[in-house]
Amino acid sequence: MSKQLSKLLHIATIGKTVGLKGDMKLHIQSDFPEQFKKGSSFFIDADASLTLSEVNLEKGLVKIAGCSSPEEAKKFTNKKLYTTLERTRAECHLEDGEYFWFDIEGCSVVEDGKVLGIVEEIERISTTNYLSVKTDETLVKEGFAKSFLIPFNKPFKINADIKEKIITVSGAMDILEAS
Repeated sequence: MSKQLSKLLHIATIGKTVGLKGDMKLHIQSDFPEQFKKGSSFFIDADASLTLSEVNLEKGLVKIAGCSSPEEAKKFTNKKLYTTLERTRAECHLEDGEYFWFDIEGCSVVEDGKVLGIVEEIERISTTNYLSVKTDETLVKEGFAKSFLIPFNKPFKINADIKEKIITVSGAMDILEAS
């Protein structure tokens, strides 16, 4: 089954081999470590996947099915692990007020009924998530910055309507004016 990598989520990268039995370091790029369990399969490119035969998240180690020596495992060094949006939604639990980043990307950012721009991506700086917003063209023509960051928390975030793809904010225009 062929998948386009652009429609998959990069959630981890396999690191170097550790020890003599083919264990490998796992560098998780996800807020949901529960995805990594014995028997889980992940895409490594558009047409290939691998299955984890052992997982030790405390040590950050995994073993790949079919690899019992460092020599066999080395071919997976630096391979990125991908999963689907659907599988992420099914396997990862969100609390109230939490959202998947891929649901926030592409949302319009609105303050007082005025569209300020579109969320291009989310950036985590220290412990705070920021919306990286591409400023609306009409505002850019008025001399505002082409992009800016908004903290994705109160008091800036008022409401996020993922179904309508609209994030209502407060104080973001002040940030844009200062950018």
